[in-house]
Amino acid sequence: MPAEDPAGHETMVAMPTQTWPGISVIMPVVNEEPYLVDAVERVLAQGYPGDLEMIIAVGPSTDRTAELAADLAAAHPQVEVVDNPAGKTPHGLNRAIERAQHPVIVRVDGHGELGPDYLVTAVELLERTGAVNVGGVMDAQGKTPFQEAAAAAYTSRLGLGGGAFHHADSPEGPAETVFLGVFRADALRAAGGFDEDFHRAQDWELNLRLRRAGGLIWFSPKLTVRYYPRSSPGALARQFYLTGKWRREVVRRHPDTASLRYLAPPTAVVGITAGTAVGLAGLLGRHWARLALAVPLLYVVGVVAGSALPTGLSVRARIWLPVVYAIMHICWGAGFLVGLRDSERRVA
Repeated sequence: MPAEDPAGHETMVAMPTQTWPGISVIMPVVNEEPYLVDAVERVLAQGYPGDLEMIIAVGPSTDRTAELAADLAAAHPQVEVVDNPAGKTPHGLNRAIERAQHPVIVRVDGHGELGPDYLVTAVELLERTGAVNVGGVMDAQGKTPFQEAAAAAYTSRLGLGGGAFHHADSPEGPAETVFLGVFRADALRAAGGFDEDFHRAQDWELNLRLRRAGGLIWFSPKLTVRYYPRSSPGALARQFYLTGKWRREVVRRHPDTASLRYLAPPTAVVGITAGTAVGLAGLLGRHWARLALAVPLLYVVGVVAGSALPTGLSVRARIWLPVVYAIMHICWGAGFLVGLRDSERRVA
């Protein structure tokens, strides 16, 4: 049987393979009306053989998210709702972790759907590998042409697909970070949970702390989560701009984590902006300066050419794809260059 820590939470101990530890599924949500019911029911339909509780942390929403969460809790005894007045992802995750009673904590999103046998496979991986966190593939899918294009960009190396968790053919093994995550609760609590200073990039930052504490992060393509990208250009632009700002904050606090992959978008933004400005100035006088227009033109050609590579897209999605790439690159890079204002940081 699982033991309990002084706070009354169960802890994961060595046990026979046929004995399944209890799991706590945590889900922070804000404005997830279109996806919430399917996401919760997909978790409950997993048929996990051990004890399961699901804790939904609901932030202030302008749609029916809170009402739907309450209905789900009334219909399913395993489901509990907690309030997340801050409305931010790390705050909601930590509020749910405080309530979690089981030795395994599974993070899920309100707009994601777990693949078949996700929970069983994840617990088996924790036991087999000794990892403190395991995760798998972000299976990006689209319900509209724009979402379809965004999903293709998520898995393309020209878009967001630099990490192993964007590719189903990536080999299983140790990783810097994983999508969402299935954690040993004791390791997660020992690390202090999610850093509430990081409104974005909190997964990556947490996994960095877990690794520095000696923990193993493990990726396996056996784990899949269907993910639906933002459904409009404006929403995608805002997401990537904010993500770029928060990635800059990670690099500010942990300079050794900077890499060429993270520096490429801001470098592209500087090159495109400078090339356009110098080239336009050349049109007014200095003819040699017109050559600088080659920089933005080469970027456009590269994005258009790269958009021809993904297969299986509808015609309308393929038309959207260059736009999606540009939104991802330019908004992420601009956010990285701008960074956070002092007022946006709780801790300087």
